[in-house]
Amino acid sequence: MESVTSNESRELVALTVKQVLDDGNTDTRIVVLKSDDASVTLPIWVGSAEGNAIRLAMERVVTPRPMSHDLIRSFADHLGVRIERVVITDVKSSTYYASVAFASKGVHRTLDARPSDAIALALRADCPIYATQDVLNRRTAIHLDAWINKLDAKNIEPQQA
Repeated sequence: MESVTSNESRELVALTVKQVLDDGNTDTRIVVLKSDDASVTLPIWVGSAEGNAIRLAMERVVTPRPMSHDLIRSFADHLGVRIERVVITDVKSSTYYASVAFASKGVHRTLDARPSDAIALALRADCPIYATQDVLNRRTAIHLDAWINKLDAKNIEPQQA
């Protein structure tokens, strides 16, 4: 991982997973990320299995057998690898890209990841989630807060795990 300068740090916006919604039009889930002050909303569409993995992590559900993200976290723990942060790094044609930053024995690295996997891992590793200011500036949806409120008004409830 390249070192982060203070300018680059300011470009990152901390986000928290607020909810996982079912998209009534498709068999997908919408992961709703928000800044702490709720001034920024970033919805990311993910597959139903990935959305379920994120929901389980949010609810701190321990499954009878480890899921893939639990296995990755376990590997990291056993090998002395610390998962430091997840960053939503890019968006191209409504497809988001992410990276996972980790460190081991003083060596820092990043790996490319799907946002859904990165978010599921971040929740299990209790590490922060960020998006670059550039990604937030290029969000494709217009009036996101109004859109999210419409979804809430339709009583779209998260699917029970």
